[in-house]
Amino acid sequence: MPSIKRSIVNQGLQYMMLHEFLQRQLVRANYVDVQVFRTPIGTKVVIYAGSPAIVIGRRGANIRVLSEALEKNFGIENPQIDVIEVQNQELNAKIMAYRIARALVRGVKFRRAAFIALNRIMSAGARGAEVVISGKLTSQRHRTERFTRGFLPKSGEPKKRLVDEAVVHVLMKLGMYGVKVRIMKPAKMPDVIEIKEVAG
Repeated sequence: MPSIKRSIVNQGLQYMMLHEFLQRQLVRANYVDVQVFRTPIGTKVVIYAGSPAIVIGRRGANIRVLSEALEKNFGIENPQIDVIEVQNQELNAKIMAYRIARALVRGVKFRRAAFIALNRIMSAGARGAEVVISGKLTSQRHRTERFTRGFLPKSGEPKKRLVDEAVVHVLMKLGMYGVKVRIMKPAKMPDVIEIKEVAG
């Protein structure tokens, strides 16, 4: 039993390290997540990203570099990398947080970046959204600004099941900024009751 527990812990640690590595390497590609599967001919690595073309690179150049890095740094033998494009990107908290962070780097004011993101999220059909930006936003003092639209549950089963949440950090001239995005998917709340008329 201890060996099984140790194996599970080791797998979890490897996933976290791999996830953090890919987050750093694939920021421009709107990296979201990774899955690893063992197969008889090697290891299948499935990368989910908003811009697969950036992950792949011209004629697969980036994929070859990435494969070498996974083999060298993580001991993944013969990695077979698949890249899957994330659908409905305006409803993905990680991708929207990346977009806000990049807008801040380009010099867009934090309020404008937040409002643009919220407009796109709500236009995509979300029931609610929240953007929280923290850092030295307008002076040397650290503070947090929160922007919300629509309905967003903060606790309970609806939050666990329906709210997508992500945090991205970006280094600016005044220091590190944090960007947190929460999105409530376009789904019905569990306590909503519909009354249907019975055809006479």
